[in-house]
Amino acid sequence: QVQLAQSGGGSVKTGDFLTLSCEMSVQSGGAMGWFRQAPGKERREFVAAIYWSGSKNRYADSVKGRFTISRDGAKKRGSLQMNSLRPEDTAVYYCAAGAVLQPSADRADYDSWGQGTQVTVSS
Repeated sequence: QVQLAQSGGGSVKTGDFLTLSCEMSVQSGGAMGWFRQAPGKERREFVAAIYWSGSKNRYADSVKGRFTISRDGAKKRGSLQMNSLRPEDTAVYYCAAGAVLQPSADRADYDSWGQGTQVTVSS
């Protein structure tokens, strides 16, 4: 199973930006997704995903135009650039990897998860 190590996150003000990174233990195909779990919410919601081959990506409507998902050429690191942050973006963010052939928004398609990183946006 692929091990994922996250970095980034922190506390910022509305309108600021942050970058989250996710390092994979081995080079892998498939897709990487980012999910988040807001305070008081039981489920992790989909944020963005990228399919390594072909760079296809997908975004939740709530972050489209503000967040950008990317991966490096060696396919071992993925990033989530988050711009124009809002208080409603406050959550624990998780990266995930799965052997799917599309940028899936379904948590069930991912079998490796990062440790989570807190993002707090204050007004």
